[in-house]
Amino acid sequence: MSVPLEELDKVISAALDEREIGYDRRAPGRFFVTLPGTRKLQTNCWLIVGRHALVVEAFVCRRPDEAHEEVYRYLLRRNARLYGVHYTIDGSGDIYLVGRVAHHAVTPDELDRLLGQVVEAADGDFNVLLEIGFASAIRREWDWRVSRGESLANLRPFEHLVRPPTTDRPLTTGDDT
Repeated sequence: MSVPLEELDKVISAALDEREIGYDRRAPGRFFVTLPGTRKLQTNCWLIVGRHALVVEAFVCRRPDEAHEEVYRYLLRRNARLYGVHYTIDGSGDIYLVGRVAHHAVTPDELDRLLGQVVEAADGDFNVLLEIGFASAIRREWDWRVSRGESLANLRPFEHLVRPPTTDRPLTTGDDT
């Protein structure tokens, strides 16, 4: 059973308004939503009412520079723990979260769960994806900023990629008998 576009449009806009989620209604049944985050400062997400389902599509990050197989392995494993959406890549290799919800299942609570999952995944996995797929670029950026005295504030979560781990015990030379 198909729900009229106007009805779904009202449900979606009311749910977004009630939760104070920023969005731009581009056309009936087409919402460009901006979800806040902490690691990934914001996640842009489309909600598009299709013929039989609401489509959710969110950009997570661009194509990794390196370690593609490891990134894709991570995404496939992560898919097993996601609700209502899953990771995919586009023709360029950019990473997205996508999902579909049948019209009759679109409720404010279901939208809340889906958008919550998008934020949890995109924001929660963002640094991991950067560490795996962009480690060399992060190291280069760190070195460039250090050489110019630039701020490292937003690179601090990746400090372990450029500095060897510290230990709590003193190093020994082998002469300690």
